Amino acid sequence: MSCWIRVRTRLAGVLLPGALLAGCVAGPDFVAPAAPTSSRYTAAAVAGSAAGLAGQGVAPSDGYWWQQLRSTALDETVRAAFLGNRDLRAMRLTLAQTDALTRASDAALYPSLSLNAGLGRQKLGAEALGSFSLPPFSYYAVGASVSYLFDFSGGIRRSVEAARARDEAQRHETDAATLALSGEVVLQALGLASAQAQIDSVEELLADDREDVRLAESAFDAGSGTRVDTLSARSQLANDEALLPPLRRELALAQHALALLVGCAPAECSAPQFRLADFSVPEPLPLTLPSELAHRRPDIQAAEAQLHAATADVGVATANLYPQVSLGATGGPQAVALRSLFNASAEAGGLTAGLVAPLFDHGALRARRSAAQQAEAAALARYEQVVLRSLGQVADALESLAHDDELLASERSAVAVATETLSLTRESYAAGNTGVLQVLEAQRQTQQARLGLVRAQAQRVADAVALLLSLGGSAPQG
Repeated sequence: MSCWIRVRTRLAGVLLPGALLAGCVAGPDFVAPAAPTSSRYTAAAVAGSAAGLAGQGVAPSDGYWWQQLRSTALDETVRAAFLGNRDLRAMRLTLAQTDALTRASDAALYPSLSLNAGLGRQKLGAEALGSFSLPPFSYYAVGASVSYLFDFSGGIRRSVEAARARDEAQRHETDAATLALSGEVVLQALGLASAQAQIDSVEELLADDREDVRLAESAFDAGSGTRVDTLSARSQLANDEALLPPLRRELALAQHALALLVGCAPAECSAPQFRLADFSVPEPLPLTLPSELAHRRPDIQAAEAQLHAATADVGVATANLYPQVSLGATGGPQAVALRSLFNASAEAGGLTAGLVAPLFDHGALRARRSAAQQAEAAALARYEQVVLRSLGQVADALESLAHDDELLASERSAVAVATETLSLTRESYAAGNTGVLQVLEAQRQTQQARLGLVRAQAQRVADAVALLLSLGGSAPQG
């Protein structure tokens, strides 16, 4: 009994100082960086539908961000991509991996218990017993062992904190990948709609060209036109027919890209027929304040979590400068005969305590702490750059939308004027007051105005999509 009292007294002498230090954790505590303090995204108020939004916050609409475009086919395509895209699936599986590794790291905070059992046949020689000899014997043992690394400097807690922060960063990166995938699907669908709208415009133009050829040939047959007029009309038809193949190529490539995003080969699935009219830009456009942006964009949240992990790594490196205390205990019966294994006389056990303190390592531990501090500073710089880039993306989208409204108004006016001019020129040509060259020039102006309007409409939707994405539009969480 006195022996056990001495052991317990010595263990208490080891544990008591550690218990007093248990509340200490080496290294700096993580403090989240302050949110941007600016109240607007651009230096001056912007015009158009984005006017006034640069300096105030407008609550985002409910639902996922792409649903604000009010396209059922688009919503179904984005959801199909979430199910079938292999890159996103890999990100989710990587997230599951980091979740499991984080749970494994949490186990270091607690004692570990293991069950031990063994049997064997042993013969000891002079090396072990000297002049004393024992006959060969068998032994049997069963019991449990407990081990615990006493974390008085907080190194284990900091390592667990770092693992949890990296798991959080992976979660936000998965959210960012989900958001990026939805944006790629929407932009490819918009590319399909734009290409189809331009094809429709060119086909209308070709119908006008064929009408010009008919008018020129009728005038030539009637003796009021020349052969040059007929050839000019046919030449214009041939030139405009050359506009279709590049647009059809653009349409096909967008269909293939959309199929890959959804997760199937281009030959195995076909994209829906998207039209520009299917995309309805929300009015007013939702906009959050710069101070709220850091809490909405997953890439900013991921950068903050990486900074958190780097800060915890400094704590781990600092804790390694201090002694490490380990505790252990074993207990269970041991016997040389199986029938005696569970007798009271077979009980055996032990308690151990260990301490390892660095004395001389040629500055390696301090160098590792310095490296961790530099990594923390680099993570902070990366976080700040992500925030600045996000503010720039919102500002770019706002300015683009403001000028898109101006361009749309100009293109609509150009289409109206060109259409009326073309109609009057054709009437004048039919009456013999103008030549075919004037008709072809009026038609060329109409064609350019129509294609310009289609491109302006598509660009406005694309810039609205860019704004919704740059604000960290809502998407399913990883």
